Amino acid sequence: MANTIDNCMVMKCVAYQNGASIGDVTIEDISEVLKRDNTFIWLGLREVDKELLLKIQEEFGLHELAVEDACVAHQRPKIEEFGDSLFIVLHTAHLAEEGVEFGETHIFMGPRFLVTVRHGSSLSHNKIRGRCEAMPQQLAKGPGFALYSIMDFIVDNYLPVIDGLQARFDALESAIFQYKPGRLTMEGLYELKRELLLLESAITPVIDICNELMRFHDSGIPKDVRVYFRDVADHVKRIHQAIHAMREMLVAAMQVHLTFETVRQNEVVKRLAGWGAILAIPTMVFSWYGMNFRHMPELDWEYSYPAVVIGVAVGSMLLYWRLRKSGWL
Repeated sequence: MANTIDNCMVMKCVAYQNGASIGDVTIEDISEVLKRDNTFIWLGLREVDKELLLKIQEEFGLHELAVEDACVAHQRPKIEEFGDSLFIVLHTAHLAEEGVEFGETHIFMGPRFLVTVRHGSSLSHNKIRGRCEAMPQQLAKGPGFALYSIMDFIVDNYLPVIDGLQARFDALESAIFQYKPGRLTMEGLYELKRELLLLESAITPVIDICNELMRFHDSGIPKDVRVYFRDVADHVKRIHQAIHAMREMLVAAMQVHLTFETVRQNEVVKRLAGWGAILAIPTMVFSWYGMNFRHMPELDWEYSYPAVVIGVAVGSMLLYWRLRKSGWL
């Protein structure tokens, strides 16, 4: 039963010697394989439990604090150094029908190993591994190049998310400027803003992570590999600029939406005020004749009733025409 569970959590465990794959490796044989020269192991895990992580810790000599963090998701993006190994946390993003789904990838990297632990929504790393295996001269540089490939893959997958959010924003913006704002439009704007904030909080720390990988950690990141992390940092900066620009446009759209709502309410108030003014004429006249004074000479005139009705109608029509001409009705 334990082996079945391990197989569900262990995606791939492959040993590489001089950049070429020398076959799959079981968890128990890792320490023996690492005794070979110019060899490193790339292990991929998904939704791993603490029991399996303790085995991994024993095989690679991982620090207990890093292992503790990797057991639980909801870690902030970061890079931490433990002796000659690194622990990196990256947030992943995936565009779904309901919105943006976020996940986490925890990475352990040492001079002879690379271990990835995926939590939540994240895409498979099989394409990354296949692309790296097609470049054995690059993979021969060690786990540093594999780390770059994973980070580049995660950052590149932010681009479809940005495109999807931009399409949603364009639809909401069209609804606003077609003068069809409503509660659903405002809810969509707020939900889009929330997802942009989450995406920004996920991607902003990656710049600092790349800068640290470019400047430090000589044992795990060879000098000729550091330039690749500069490329990742450039991609992150472009995405961050796109997020910032969309947030600015989103704030402007929300202000326009509120302005349109205010204008619409003002129009309603103007119409109500106009009809109230029209109704004020018969109200005043009829209340006047409802005072029941004894001496009102016009009451004895046989044409007084139709004269009053016609006068009220003419006054109301003239006021309606004037208000209509001025745009109040």
